[in-house]
Amino acid sequence: MAALGDDIIGSSGVAPFYKVTNADAVSIDAPENRKGDALRTWVRSLSGFQKEALVRSAKTGETWRLVSDEGPYLNGHDAAPCPLAFLSCGMAASFMNEILALAKIKGIEIRKLKLIQDNYYTMKGSMPKRTMVGGAENIDLQVEIDCDLNDAALNEFLINATYASPLNGLMRGQLESLFKLGKNGTELPTAKVAELDGALFPDPGNHFAKSEAEASDLDLMEPVGPTPKKDVVLGTSAAGGSMASEQDRRLNIGAVAVMREDGIKEIQQMQYSPYGTSFRFLSSEDGRAPDANSLISAGIGFCFMTQFGRFVSMLKLDLPDYRIVQDTHFSLGGASGGTGKAGEADSIETHVYLETTEADETAQEMLDISEQTCFLHAFCRTDLKTKLKVVRV
Repeated sequence: MAALGDDIIGSSGVAPFYKVTNADAVSIDAPENRKGDALRTWVRSLSGFQKEALVRSAKTGETWRLVSDEGPYLNGHDAAPCPLAFLSCGMAASFMNEILALAKIKGIEIRKLKLIQDNYYTMKGSMPKRTMVGGAENIDLQVEIDCDLNDAALNEFLINATYASPLNGLMRGQLESLFKLGKNGTELPTAKVAELDGALFPDPGNHFAKSEAEASDLDLMEPVGPTPKKDVVLGTSAAGGSMASEQDRRLNIGAVAVMREDGIKEIQQMQYSPYGTSFRFLSSEDGRAPDANSLISAGIGFCFMTQFGRFVSMLKLDLPDYRIVQDTHFSLGGASGGTGKAGEADSIETHVYLETTEADETAQEMLDISEQTCFLHAFCRTDLKTKLKVVRV
């Protein structure tokens, strides 16, 4: 089956990920920092399932440009990682931040450390009947480690470190996402989804195109070949399989993270199901590569945007252009930020801008179904746990 749209990412000649040097000129600002870090994420549709994000952090002051695509399972060009890869890699980076910070606080020498993480999601129901729902399941985390703690102390140490991650705030408890909706420049009330108090933010329009890249000698993201295959119950492998009108499938996105000698985390995303290309990410909290919170925030925005594209493609609706502005709010890390507490987060706040000839009620339904089928908004509204396995190396 032919890929949807043009391969804008692959043909642009621009680095897929880069630090933006002129965020103020682009006019993207960070939200008020009410918990420790506040991130504003702009996402626009480029072509087919290709998307571009700009993410600005109040804590770091930095803005990153990131791009996402889908593989053959969604008739994509496979030119960049899928949306779920960003959350998996950001989560692994965040867990590693807290493990290393807590070890430093407690004077624990870690001689070797590798994280092998699996995230699981579900998609069930009928799109024509509007019963399709995205879901999120508990996370598997295998920690390969060499240190002197005994088994009981090591297990407690690692559990405390995962709780310290700011992402813990989205995993534990059930957060209802909040939305504002605009259609062709006019604000509409939401229908089923919870409406955010306040006015609709200004539409970022084509301001994305103003961003300029800081020169870097690092390849912040690159494909590393096909993912090793493994059996996934109800997994997806067929071309276009994720576009089926009736679905009962399970997704499995992996991440394998290590710390390089230069202090940058290298994370390989594993596309087990739907099966596809594996991409390597770099992440750092010192500005050399995208930080964990920026990867996580981009992933949520990318996943939500994909559901708009999927819904309108399957129902053959008119939506030639669409964008979002999304705010995420995280506490500082319990160890990395010195709070000594479990990580916290607020509800995701998203402003949606649709350009469409469809009726207002259809625009509202586009938002409702996109939230209903979004794996990462399901992640936020589901109480999730990290199932820990420790392997000494």
